[in-house]
Amino acid sequence: MEIQDLERLPADRLVEWAVRTHKQRFAVVTSFQAEGMVILDMAVKADPNVRIITVDTGRLPEETYAVIDQVRERYQIAVEIVFPDTAETERMTALHGVNLFRREPVFRRLCCQIRKVRPLDRALQTVDSWATGLRREQSPDRAGTRPAEQSHGRLKLNPLADWTSEQVERYTAEHGLPRHPLAAQGYASIGCAPCTRAIQLGDPERSGRWWWEEGMSKECGIHVTPDGKMKRALDVLLGDILSN
Repeated sequence: MEIQDLERLPADRLVEWAVRTHKQRFAVVTSFQAEGMVILDMAVKADPNVRIITVDTGRLPEETYAVIDQVRERYQIAVEIVFPDTAETERMTALHGVNLFRREPVFRRLCCQIRKVRPLDRALQTVDSWATGLRREQSPDRAGTRPAEQSHGRLKLNPLADWTSEQVERYTAEHGLPRHPLAAQGYASIGCAPCTRAIQLGDPERSGRWWWEEGMSKECGIHVTPDGKMKRALDVLLGDILSN
C-alpha cells in the first residue's frame, strides 16, 4: 500500500495494517505516555504478541518503570527494553560530566543522542515499520507530522497525527487504559527525570521538557532532527566519543 493510501486510514486500521503486514517486523515504540498507550492498545488488539519497544536511558523516573510493569501485567505481553551502549555512555560522562545536559543545548542533544537516539536506531534495525504516538498539536515542531512517512530508513507510522488531546483522553477513558502516574501530577510530556517537570494549565504540552533552554526546539532528535548548525556541532562531539 502506498503512503498516501495509508494516510487516509483511521488510526486503528492503520495500526492493524502494519501489524498484519509486517508481523514481527513491526513494533510500537513508546515511552508509555497517553498517546503511546492508545497505539499500544490498538496494536495488542490486532495481535496480542505485537512487539513493544521502549528505551531505558538510565535516567528515567521511577514512575515510568511502574507503568511498564503495569502494561506487562495487564496485556500479558513482553516489553523490549533497549539501553544505551555502556562504553559510549561512560565516555560521554567522563568527557563532559554526568549532568552535561545543563551546560548548553548542544550537550543536551549529545546526551539525548547517546542515551536515546542511538539505542533506538540499533533497535529499529530489526523492524520494517514502527509506530509512535506523535500528534501535530503537541508542539510547533510536530505540526507537520504525517500519519505515514519514511524515517530512520523505514516506514514510520504516526496514527494519531491529527488527533486532539481530547480524543486521546476519550479513548483512554473508554478503554480504561493504564495512565502514567506522573500525568496526574501535571506532567504533560515525560522523559528523563532530570529533564522533565510538571507544567501549569494552559502551558504548551512540551514546555516541561528542558525548560532551561530558551527558544530551543523541545525535541531529543528521534522525531525531529537538529538544524544544520546544531547537527554539525553535535557531530563533532559524537566523533570524540565514538572514536574511542
